[in-house]
Amino acid sequence: MPHKIGFVVVSSSGHEDGFSARELMIHAPTVSGWRSPRFCQFPQEIVLQMVERCRIRKLQLLAHQYMISSKIEFYISESLPEYFAPYQAERFRRLGYVSLCDNEKTGCKARELKSVYVDAVGQFLKLIFHQNHANKYNIYNQVALVAINIIGDPADFSDESNTASREKLIDHYLGHNSEDPALEGTYARRSDYISPLDDLAFDMYQDPEVAQIIRKLDERKREAVQKERYDYAKKLKQAIADLQKVGERLGRYEVEKRCAVEKEDYDLAKEKKQQMEQYRAEVYEQLELHSLLDAELMQRPLDLPLQPLARSGSPRHQKPMPSLPQLEERGTENQFAEPFLQEKPSSYSLTISPQHSAVDQLLPATDPHPKINAESLPYDERPLPAIRKHHGEAVVEPEMSDADISDARRGGLSGEPEPLTEKALREASSAIDVLGETLVAGAYSKTWSYREDALLALYKKLMEMPVGTPKEDLKNTLRASIFLIRRAIKDIVTSVFQASLKLLKMIITQYIPKHKLSKLETAHCVERTIPVLLTRTGDSSARLRVTAANFIQEMALFKEVKSLQIIPSYLVQPLKANSSVHLAMSQMGLLARLLKDLGTGSSGFTIDNVMKFSVSSLEHRVYEVRETAVRIILDMYRQHQASILEYLPPDDSNTRKNILYKTIFEGFAKIDGRPTDAEMRARRKAATEEAEKQKKEEIKALQGQLAALKEIQAEVQEKESDAVKPKNQDIQGGKAAPAEALGIPDEHYLDNLCIFCGERSESFTEEGLDLHYWKHCLMLTRCDHCKQVVEISSLTEHLLTECDKKDGFGKCYRCSEAVFKEELPRHIKNKECNPAKPEKLANRCPLCHENFSPGEEAWKAHLMGPAGCTMNLRKTHILQKAPALQPGKSSAVAASGPSGSKVGSKIPTPKGGLSKSSSRTHARR
Repeated sequence: MPHKIGFVVVSSSGHEDGFSARELMIHAPTVSGWRSPRFCQFPQEIVLQMVERCRIRKLQLLAHQYMISSKIEFYISESLPEYFAPYQAERFRRLGYVSLCDNEKTGCKARELKSVYVDAVGQFLKLIFHQNHANKYNIYNQVALVAINIIGDPADFSDESNTASREKLIDHYLGHNSEDPALEGTYARRSDYISPLDDLAFDMYQDPEVAQIIRKLDERKREAVQKERYDYAKKLKQAIADLQKVGERLGRYEVEKRCAVEKEDYDLAKEKKQQMEQYRAEVYEQLELHSLLDAELMQRPLDLPLQPLARSGSPRHQKPMPSLPQLEERGTENQFAEPFLQEKPSSYSLTISPQHSAVDQLLPATDPHPKINAESLPYDERPLPAIRKHHGEAVVEPEMSDADISDARRGGLSGEPEPLTEKALREASSAIDVLGETLVAGAYSKTWSYREDALLALYKKLMEMPVGTPKEDLKNTLRASIFLIRRAIKDIVTSVFQASLKLLKMIITQYIPKHKLSKLETAHCVERTIPVLLTRTGDSSARLRVTAANFIQEMALFKEVKSLQIIPSYLVQPLKANSSVHLAMSQMGLLARLLKDLGTGSSGFTIDNVMKFSVSSLEHRVYEVRETAVRIILDMYRQHQASILEYLPPDDSNTRKNILYKTIFEGFAKIDGRPTDAEMRARRKAATEEAEKQKKEEIKALQGQLAALKEIQAEVQEKESDAVKPKNQDIQGGKAAPAEALGIPDEHYLDNLCIFCGERSESFTEEGLDLHYWKHCLMLTRCDHCKQVVEISSLTEHLLTECDKKDGFGKCYRCSEAVFKEELPRHIKNKECNPAKPEKLANRCPLCHENFSPGEEAWKAHLMGPAGCTMNLRKTHILQKAPALQPGKSSAVAASGPSGSKVGSKIPTPKGGLSKSSSRTHARR
């Protein structure tokens, strides 16, 4: 029947300090689980390896209360490739995903337990965590997983066994084949029955010690049922029910004790500990737990194996339960629970001798911290990684330290690795001849601890080789060692990988110099290992990538390797189109770092190979690779200046359309101290703004002069005009300068005169002029947006600064005209407008968009002359009426002739258009 499957964490994309993914291998009330790094990139992933190939039936996830992933995907794989390449995502088969609640209803105070029923076979499970749910507590945008539980069957479990005959079932119940899976399936009358003791909620709320005792009693209960000892089974059932309540209560006490320790309330922590001790002892005594165990032990022969069940991955493989006499002898210190509850492993150790009887092994030793040497047991008999971690043993990715090569660890391989296959014998024949079959078998073992021990034993052997050893033997040993190192570099287990790097470093920096071997041996070491190391820089595990890249950089700086110039030649090899993203990024990063350390003089790096590689990398599909290539090119330019330009296209407008080349050339300008295009545009903009400011000041000054002339005109007209036309003369005086001020003898010259187009008519009274301005004056036009009459020469400035809809217009930097802001980007992009010339060189007509000669007279000629502006609708209307007029009659066209222009030139026309007083007086109706 399905049961709990043990697992180890193979890798994770990262974690916050103190919250490693390996914490997921522990199920207890006080576990913290895994957390992603702060402000990490998504998705995050974790890869688990189950202790056996199995058919997964159910997955259980316990989410964090506020570091919640929006979605978790599941992938499964039968196996990982052996030593050839890092595992890739496409090797996994997608099972599906689950969505997690954002937990807002509970105020982020409860944890969600999600159960997923699946039916998939494999040994490797990958979890991919997507973007987190946002809330006020998760200020670092992290995701977390408190615990994961895998429930399934061994992959070779045959469903046909569930249909066993009645006779076979009777034989199973009589104990003829007590460990047959069919028995477990019929025990609960269902082949898919999952024990409540295998549920994740059981471990997360139970005291670990009590949980182990409950499982042991449950096993005893099943054995009692098989032997038809029903009274004893009933007694065990009641004890299990009572112990579950006890375990939950002790679990709460443990959590409260931990909280007190975190708050440094040690008095409360001590009180909780004593309360746990007292309660535990009372319960054990009340349940008479020792009599249950003793009664069972008396029924068991003394030659039973160490573990009662041989089902690997089951929680029943864990540490044997102690008998009550030892429990009763405990003092104030809880010696049994300590290995399960302590956060940091102790340094104790205890090895069980093979001559101990089964009863001796079931009883705890006198040492207050017993520990089984798991390496001395067969691989399938070893405790689960979660229990081993409690005992202080690293399961996956142990940290390398000097203790790794201590005498206790290097004293030899513990146990015997499996024999070499025929293929391995052929492949490693030369290494076997030199190093021996035992060591090579350890290096080829399927168990990672044997592989690591083989490398450490080889480390010791090379360190202890005497100086006088023949050169030929030294070279053979070195080549055999490199063969094993090359294989170990491909290992997916971090501890084995790190041991291979340590061994390689020792060979290059100590072994070869100590025995005075030639540079050829150093070159052999580097050339055989550097391609594999570069491959590991593309590993999906961030930790392995960083370790491999740092070691390559360190190795390139070894004085024995630096002179060979081998590593730089590998780093400037062109990137393959199908290479992984991580590999390309690592190669570019290594090249950038080593260029700073080694330079381009006698280091293997040259201007030619570095620039060719960097320029080709500008076309890579990954942004980070292109960005690093730009940095490398800029660094090279700082050192070699003009030599770099030979490898780049010319600096012109077409090249600068590429954003990368634009960045490069602007970087060159900064290095040279020249202004960049952006700085030049800013300067031109500042100059334009200054010119506009000066222009506005000139306009303001001219308008002030005109206002002064109007005041003089008004005073003269008040004194000399008769009582009939004071109002008309005052208004007209407000539009034209006094004749005396302009040197014209006629004191009534401004009467009946349009000061803009120069036309004179007897009909130009106050109302007549209003009508003329509103409909007929060729120098004026009505704004289509605010209906104000303005001078055509100042229409653009009106739209940008005075119009009621001025916020909807923008100025084209090419033609200098007002354009709707919505159309401005397309207008500029199409480049169809006629560029404007500087104001001193030409005027710009806002109607026909043409440039013509500068000056006020040119405006009159352009807007009023027959050969001028073709878009002035008032002029076009008059020209269409011209044939119908009788010769000799005065008309608007005649007024716009040379005499009109001449007269009009005497009237100073402000560039800012009509004054605000006149425009509002005459233009609004």
